[in-house]
Amino acid sequence: MFPDLTADDIFRIETKRLWLRWPRASDAPAIASFVSLAQVARMTASIPHPYPPGEAERFLMKARTGNASGTALVLAITQKGGARQTIGLLSATLASGRDIEFGYVLAPQVCGKGFASEAVEALADTVFSLTRANRILANSRVDNIASRRVLEKTGFAFVDTGLDFLPARGGLHPCDRFQLDRKTWAANRRTGGKSRPMPPMAQQAHDASEAKVLVPAAPQVDD
Repeated sequence: MFPDLTADDIFRIETKRLWLRWPRASDAPAIASFVSLAQVARMTASIPHPYPPGEAERFLMKARTGNASGTALVLAITQKGGARQTIGLLSATLASGRDIEFGYVLAPQVCGKGFASEAVEALADTVFSLTRANRILANSRVDNIASRRVLEKTGFAFVDTGLDFLPARGGLHPCDRFQLDRKTWAANRRTGGKSRPMPPMAQQAHDASEAKVLVPAAPQVDD
């Protein structure tokens, strides 16, 4: 599903305030520092709690393998400037047919600054521009109001509420389900809505040490 462009670890997406890039082994301590928190893990389907020693390193190896094979696109969210430490993770994985499913997690200390919305919107633009996906799916636990706001602000429509299996949470849990289809995304492009086109492929830099996709700046909104 994902093209050769994203299967190279020099691939990255640039937004106004963020770099979205392949996760690296050096990101393990930063990732473990926030995904090991109970309030972060409990809102996710797959992050275990307590967080086992070495789990961040195992996650990174699996993420990079999926990226390289083109079956997924897992990116570290980093702020521009400074040490560019990883503040979150964002994933796009194959669902059924031509559907892609998004997942994301953000460090608590940077929540409320619009970073999650900016990252999700940029990845949605990239996915629809680079793949033949029909829909992007996402869900959030019913009590995760912040996650719901992120999806609504980035153009996702509420579908329904149901019981979803969350393996790391040990069973079925009520979740709100959302989707963003290609037709809606394209209509938003034409009408100047929140979803914006990815710039032409010519704007990607292949002559330097990295390939990057430039995405127009997102408005600053709360997560």
